Amino acid sequence: MIDRDLEGWTIAFDLDGTLVETHQDLVGTLNRMLVKHGLPETPMESAASLIGGGARALLQHGFERAGASWDEAHAPALFEDFIADYVEHIDDHSRPFDGVVETLERLSARGAILCVATNKRSDLSELLLGKLDLTRHFAAIVGPDRVSARKPSGAHLIEAVKLVGGDPARAIMVGDASPDTGAAQDAGMPCIVATFGYSPIAPEDLGGDVLIDAFEDVEEAIDGLVVDFYVQKALADA
Repeated sequence: MIDRDLEGWTIAFDLDGTLVETHQDLVGTLNRMLVKHGLPETPMESAASLIGGGARALLQHGFERAGASWDEAHAPALFEDFIADYVEHIDDHSRPFDGVVETLERLSARGAILCVATNKRSDLSELLLGKLDLTRHFAAIVGPDRVSARKPSGAHLIEAVKLVGGDPARAIMVGDASPDTGAAQDAGMPCIVATFGYSPIAPEDLGGDVLIDAFEDVEEAIDGLVVDFYVQKALADA
């Protein structure tokens, strides 16, 4: 690992499937909604194909997978029921992945600005991270309601980085699914892809720059991308 200064660099993290293992609580709430409406539960192992686009997408995809037709007229009330239940169970089983706290502490100590860029609603993200004592690591928690467009739009990342005083030209995204890699590509940022998250697409096919198999590998991946940045800059200035 390279012990170099990360001053001037911003690292944006996805939440579900990247920082925190949340699938049991999200799918648990979905299943309670399904049972309430006389529908079969969805298995926990289906999380990879359901999580990533936010709670509303999870709910719609879950109902459609259970064989129900999605009625937009009733969607708002169903969504509010989902959120109310999820709030009550948001940290029943959700926990940071191994190495998250230690890695975030080291990155901050080296001068990096850290933020969360998630398709999870900001208030829910803040509630979850607060209960897990992770809020203190981030300069901002930026859900889709705090930007002009959600991931996979690059605007989500660019606006999140600027919100914490960072430079999008010196920013790195860390995520686990296509909204993350798509947003990074759209924003012109490199993307580190966690292979342990919730992507229905094989991680190697997402188009990220570096794959990591454990969160402990994030720092080394960041160092490699930062070195590449300075090498390319030196070549361009030569």
